[in-house]
Amino acid sequence: MAQTTSGLHKILSPAWAYSFFQNFVGAQRARKQFVEQHVHAQPGDRVLDMGCGTAEILTMLPEVNYAGYDLSAAYIEKARATFGDRGTFCVGDVGSMREALSGKFDIVLAMGILHHLDDDQVLQLFRTAHDVLASGGRIVSIDPTFTTGQHFFAKWMIRRDRGRNVRTESELLSLATQQFPNTKAVVRHDLLRIPYTHIILECLKRD
Repeated sequence: MAQTTSGLHKILSPAWAYSFFQNFVGAQRARKQFVEQHVHAQPGDRVLDMGCGTAEILTMLPEVNYAGYDLSAAYIEKARATFGDRGTFCVGDVGSMREALSGKFDIVLAMGILHHLDDDQVLQLFRTAHDVLASGGRIVSIDPTFTTGQHFFAKWMIRRDRGRNVRTESELLSLATQQFPNTKAVVRHDLLRIPYTHIILECLKRD
């Protein structure tokens, strides 16, 4: 859920190190709350996970039809080894997804992705999500954010994130609502064991 800081980037490149760090800061508990309180996946839903990492989110989801994409071949290899035919796992980016995907999805996940993308790339991601979502489907994202009154350590950590495009709530909403006018933003300070601030977007597709 939380991305690694720039100083730890090389250390956490191996999939096992990434998973260890995520569990150390409480990412598993965070994923559980994220799924239960914001994703609301139902058995049989088609779920597309953009930037799936090692696909640990699958341990929190019901029996869904899952497709995960990530730029890291090591993460995808780990996901395949762990989950087998529980999902489809592919190396690729937003552009390659758009060409390869068929059918419509009920839920698109973008966990810890948007703050790694510039504005044009974020808009492309939202366009792709809109294209592949069924009517009534949702894209749900989670990223670090800056907000007033946040813990000084959270701000310190987020400033050192390897993602260079951390945005405020208003900045994210201005991008999301260009494609998804019906978007809700939730800011949370309680998902990790360490002080940290996340913003969750829930964007509904209505034709």
